[in-house]
Order: sequence, then structure tokens, then C-alpha cells
Amino acid sequence: MKKKRNLSNKSQLGMIAYRFSKNKLAMFGLAVITVMIIMCVTAPLYIDYESVYKQSMADRFITPCAEHLLGTDQFGRDLFARIIYGGRISLLAGLVVVVIALALGVTLGGIAGYFGGRVDNIIMRICDIFMAVPRMLLSMAVVAALGQGTFKMLIALSIAAFPGYARTVRASIMTLRNQEYVEAAKCCGTGPARIIFKHVVPNGLGPVIVSATLGLGGTILAIASLGFLGIGVASPTPEWGTILSENRTNIRYYPYLGLVPGMFIAISVMCLNFIGDGLRDALDPRTKN
Repeated sequence: MKKKRNLSNKSQLGMIAYRFSKNKLAMFGLAVITVMIIMCVTAPLYIDYESVYKQSMADRFITPCAEHLLGTDQFGRDLFARIIYGGRISLLAGLVVVVIALALGVTLGGIAGYFGGRVDNIIMRICDIFMAVPRMLLSMAVVAALGQGTFKMLIALSIAAFPGYARTVRASIMTLRNQEYVEAAKCCGTGPARIIFKHVVPNGLGPVIVSATLGLGGTILAIASLGFLGIGVASPTPEWGTILSENRTNIRYYPYLGLVPGMFIAISVMCLNFIGDGLRDALDPRTKN
């Protein structure tokens, strides 16, 4: 039985991977994001960390050249170094926010969808309260209340993001909670927590994974927005939105100062959306390739 089950799982995962690989935009997005992550993770191997903060007024506003691939900013700091190290914060912080929000959303949504009734009403009304305020405005309010800082920004964005995941999980669980394998688990005396997190949630993760992938792009954009507004990652710590904010007064005369970080933000969000669309098509059994 175990061998048959493993073969069945492998064939199902194989079909998902095959459908995903047939989506050219999704594969392009995956390749670009992979290259960006590798460049950011391995940055200490080819970029001196001191160049991120080292100021040289004699080297101000150098346009892209062989010595400075993306030019320098108003303080003579190497823009390429700041972009790469800033990507470590933007991409990693975005991933952390999605993981925290997903953990909260899966837990609350799973409980609400499985038990229903009063429990469902209480949890969903709490989510409605958070969702009544626009996500960006809620994040700004939480950051203003907690104070500026990367860790506080992560908490703010996680609080603003988890209700959406909770609703997605709840919708998936409500379609699965009356399935035969759930009834069989109840007859065997299995506890609610084990049924929810071992039997029900894993079978309804498809839409959640797609939502999380698409949400990661939006989270990176939100982190950049908070940094640009000056309430996210504090300068001089490099982060794509903060880099844009630092150079906004000089963009008119030196366009590359705005185009480069803006391009990295746009490309990362676009590629993550491509990946999310590809996963949605691959996980949809009605998709024909």
C-alpha cells in the first residue's frame, strides 16, 4: 500500500511540475528570481560590504561604468552594492512576512473552516475588522504605533496580510471537512487538531500556495513603499524602497538613481506574479496542456 501511495504522490507531483514547466512565463519568472536570489545570497563573495556604506564625495553621481556598474549616489556610494545587499533585505523580509502571515492564516482559517458555527463567526469577524482597513494603511498605522524598525515593519505587514490567507484556507477547508476520509478519522477517535493539520489542511493547500506566491510580490512592493515613505527600513540600511527615497531629489538630473532600484522592484514583483499564475494553472486539474 505504501509503495502504491508513493507512486501516486510522485505521479501527481510530476503532473504539476509538467504543467508548470509548460508555462513559459512561469519558467522565465522562476529563472529570473532564482538568479536574483543567488546574486543576493552570494553577495559577500564578490562585493566588499564596506562599499555599501563607504562615502566618497569625490565620486558623487558617477554614471554607470566599468568601475561602478550601476553608478554612484549623492554620497559616492556604489549603487550596485547597495542594490544587491538591499535585495537581501527586500526578498528575505518579504518571505518572512508571507511565512508568518501564512502560519497565522492557516491556523485560524483551518479552525474556522473545520468547526464552523460560533467559532467560525468569531474568527471571521476578527478578520473582517482587519480587512476593513486597506492593507497599506493598516501597515502604516501599526508601524506608527510600534515605531520604526525592520522587525516592527515585519510584524505590521504580517498583521495586515494574514486575514486574506485565513479566508482562503477557510474556503478550502469547508469543501473538505465532510469528505469520507475526515469522517473515517473521526470514527477512529482522531482529535480535531490532528484532523485539521494532518488530513484537511494538506489537501487544501493548493489555492493557499498560489495566494502566498502572488502575495509575496505584493509584500515586496509594500516593503519598498514603506521604505520610500520613510517608515520602513531606516536609511542608510540598503533596501530598494529606501534607496529610491534617498535619491528622489536627484532623479530628475540623474535618472539612473530611480530607474535602477525601480527596475529591480518591478522585475521581482512581475516574476513572482508569473510564478503564481503558473502554479495556479498547474494545480488546477481542469488545465489541459
